[in-house]
Amino acid sequence: MSSDYTKTVQCQERIRDPLEMFHSGHLVKICAPMVRYSKLAFRTLVRKYNCDLCYTPMIVAADFVRSIKARDSEFTTNKGDCPLIVQFAANDAQLLSDAARIVYPYANGIDINCGCPQRWAITEGYGACLINKPELVRDMVKQVKSQVENPKFSVSIKIRIHDDLTRTVDLCRKAEATGVSWITVHGRNIEERHQPVHYDAIKIIKENVSVPIIANGDIKSLKEAENVQEITGTNGIMVARGLLANPAMFAGYKETPLKCIWDWVDIALEHGTPFMCFHHHLMYMMERITSKQEKKVFNALSSTTAVLDYLTDHYSM
Repeated sequence: MSSDYTKTVQCQERIRDPLEMFHSGHLVKICAPMVRYSKLAFRTLVRKYNCDLCYTPMIVAADFVRSIKARDSEFTTNKGDCPLIVQFAANDAQLLSDAARIVYPYANGIDINCGCPQRWAITEGYGACLINKPELVRDMVKQVKSQVENPKFSVSIKIRIHDDLTRTVDLCRKAEATGVSWITVHGRNIEERHQPVHYDAIKIIKENVSVPIIANGDIKSLKEAENVQEITGTNGIMVARGLLANPAMFAGYKETPLKCIWDWVDIALEHGTPFMCFHHHLMYMMERITSKQEKKVFNALSSTTAVLDYLTDHYSM
């Protein structure tokens, strides 16, 4: 864990039970775990624009426990980075609980990735294959709950749905019985990528369990988030690509405002964000506000200085 991590001081938001948000009656707006992208700098940006809860990128629990280098590179936080959920890929209850105990002083809870459909994850026994292993999910939730003594430290899961939705409902009920804090449902099955999200399935799951349910999948504006919550009855909305394209989305902006672009520049430079990550975020943010020719020029830039010069010349406030 990096210097920002070791300097962390607990803030009041980290002491609070994150479940309080889901019982407030308000739409809880959540930044999804995104490999390479939902790191500290980006979390700092979206929090400025009404994001209520952020997840880290998925971290492989076994590597995190066994390697100081992995901890240093994979998890960075600071006192303003809260409330925060650390998402782990895991298939072993003891390794997951060991990882949870490491991050416990610096986060509000951990999430078990049971939804990643990538082939490498499934081959390793992580991600979406876990929706077919409810006993293992139950054991992992139970182990973390027993070994992290603070009852306010959440243990949640993020899942995809089965073709046979009764199996998904059964999985969620078993997780609930074990004490899972909440469940995020991406409304597609393992094979689906860009097909329409099955919000009707999320609604059925919500109607069959008592723990908070978070809806996830293809939400690109605050209005869509509000509509999905109304359709599904869920307690919160998790967004990934919609926030990459518009980090100010939860504040009601329909496209990324210039102020948000410059906020990203300031935050990224302050955090020492590597150029490729810094540049890629800007590509996503500017997708809707630049012409095809502008994209061609901007995307070819190869240094921070070149990017700053381009933004100053074309998008100064």
